[in-house]
Amino acid sequence: MITIVDYQMGNLHSVKRAFNRLGVEVNIATKPNEILAAKKLILPGVGHFGKAMDHLKETGLLEALNEAVLVKKTPVLGICLGMQLMTKHSEEGDCEGLGWFDAEVVRFQVNDKLHYKIPNIGWCDVKHAKESKLLNGINSNDPFYFVHSFHVRTSDQSIILGTSDYESEFVCALEKENIFGVQFHPEKSHQSGIQLLKNFSEL
Repeated sequence: MITIVDYQMGNLHSVKRAFNRLGVEVNIATKPNEILAAKKLILPGVGHFGKAMDHLKETGLLEALNEAVLVKKTPVLGICLGMQLMTKHSEEGDCEGLGWFDAEVVRFQVNDKLHYKIPNIGWCDVKHAKESKLLNGINSNDPFYFVHSFHVRTSDQSIILGTSDYESEFVCALEKENIFGVQFHPEKSHQSGIQLLKNFSEL
């Protein structure tokens, strides 16, 4: 059973369909008790960092997420904005995040604006930074689908799971203990993305 957190900022239905294709049962959580009862959590998201944090606070889900992930050690996968929310701070809205990763979210700065448009929309290769059960059966430099204007920056090399390149290298996947995050959209990334979701469901 996978529990997808619904905090009014997600592409949760496309993620749900991807798991359904794998034959994995999915629950959509809107209440704190559903998060606390979860075996595995997905934190999806598309939109504004500051507004997303406001929604988590207003719905009472913030405290439940912290208890589930930090105390109960429930495996969690953040997707796109969901991963960014796991960091300490974002330039988008000048807002504090969940703080699960020692990292921050910054806006893309590109020099060649003719060839590198913001947001970054499309396929980029993902290079593995370390071994992980989340990446089993996925080759380093396999392409994944991205849609984002902001990216994660960290000086803690131990939490970097994957990197990609958009004029310059940027961090696109994080891992620490039971906490995983990917900037790309596995549910839109064909076979490699489906494999990643399968790996998470089998952790």
